[in-house]
Amino acid sequence: MLSLYASHKTIYPRSVSGLFSNWRWGMVWLTQIIFYGLPWLEWGQRQAVLFDLASRRFYIFGLVLYPQDFIYLTGMLVIAALSLFLFTAVAGRLWCGYACPQTVYTEIFLWIEKKVEGDRSARMRRDAKPLSLDKVMRKSTKHFLWLAVALWTGFTFVGYFTPIKQHGIDFLQMSMGSWEVFWTFFYGFATYGNAGFMREQVCLHMCPYARFQSAMFDKDTLVVTYDAERGEPRGARSRRADPTQLNLGACVDCSLCVQVCPTGIDIRNGLQYECIGCGACVDVCDTVMDKMGYARGLIKYTTEHAMQQHWSQSQTLRHVLRPRILIYTAILAAIVMAMVTSLALRKPFKVNVIRDRGVMARMVEAGKIENVYRLQVMNATETDQRFKVTVSGLPGLAVTSSNELTVPATQARSLVVRAQLPPDMAPAGSHPIKFEIESIDMKVHDAEKSVFLVPN
Repeated sequence: MLSLYASHKTIYPRSVSGLFSNWRWGMVWLTQIIFYGLPWLEWGQRQAVLFDLASRRFYIFGLVLYPQDFIYLTGMLVIAALSLFLFTAVAGRLWCGYACPQTVYTEIFLWIEKKVEGDRSARMRRDAKPLSLDKVMRKSTKHFLWLAVALWTGFTFVGYFTPIKQHGIDFLQMSMGSWEVFWTFFYGFATYGNAGFMREQVCLHMCPYARFQSAMFDKDTLVVTYDAERGEPRGARSRRADPTQLNLGACVDCSLCVQVCPTGIDIRNGLQYECIGCGACVDVCDTVMDKMGYARGLIKYTTEHAMQQHWSQSQTLRHVLRPRILIYTAILAAIVMAMVTSLALRKPFKVNVIRDRGVMARMVEAGKIENVYRLQVMNATETDQRFKVTVSGLPGLAVTSSNELTVPATQARSLVVRAQLPPDMAPAGSHPIKFEIESIDMKVHDAEKSVFLVPN
């Protein structure tokens, strides 16, 4: 019987230091300072970043967005997608290797594991031994710290949707709402499970990016590559030995590149979909090359064309800036500029004009024709605003009802507007008109089109 089932083998990544490890930890610090710190920032009398789903308002520093501003969320998603395409076309799985939450929290959890249980060899020896008091104490301490980080992560996540200070008080008093309880513990235990136990399995089996990344690669994409021409045939030797006399390549077959890989692959077998492009194997191989007195770069970021044509580093980088990259960059820059311009020109209020369906048009005193409208005015700022309404489009058309309205900060108010037209100023039928709404305090105006009905 041939079984296709392969049981999961625990991967014990070895600690590594070097350029790419420093970059990875730099991204860990940057992303977590932003994630954990942003909800605690104050902006005036409120939280700087708050997505208030209950009141349908989204506060981002001085910007207040509403469901009507959904277009900006669409723009952000388009920017994120194009950025992913651009970075992947330039240097492969940069997102996976340095900024993905799975990578970031796995690094944090591995750091805790190393501090409590020791490095790779110590963890492997301890796990192979039978249960003991020392083993129980270390494992319990590790899981307690993992749970603390995970629950703090879940707590912070919910703090983006409910004021975090009040959320903290409710958490301590055990008086949180049902959805706060659910998401705090769901997000916390998801972090605990993914970063503590599933780790590389998330990258290998759950993340779809690993499956379609090849569609974004080409022969000028920078990827982590083993220089087989230089490294083979591989074999062990002393530091003083001359590899040419031993008919050996530069690879000493130490297997450290496999030991440091978070997904457990051997980069010497070529590019594999499991590779997340973290550069850990590059760092450790450079360390070995330094000890052996060989040139660095046996494992490095390079392109397929560069390997085939033996380009220098400068030649490789020049070919990376190919038309595909320039097009992605131009499109991304255009969308970002459009988003920024739209936000800069965004009016501080929104107006919606609705005709009164109960009274289409009617005759009033002195033979004037009256239409009734309801103006819905939304104040998109955090200060009270006063508005003045005028109408134009037909000769003699004027607002005869109250034409001023005060709208509190981030609120919406309605104003019933009566517009009257002198007799015989327009033929029967529907006529386009325009309502002018001016913010008295901010000296900003907007216009909304509507129609004025003249009966037969």
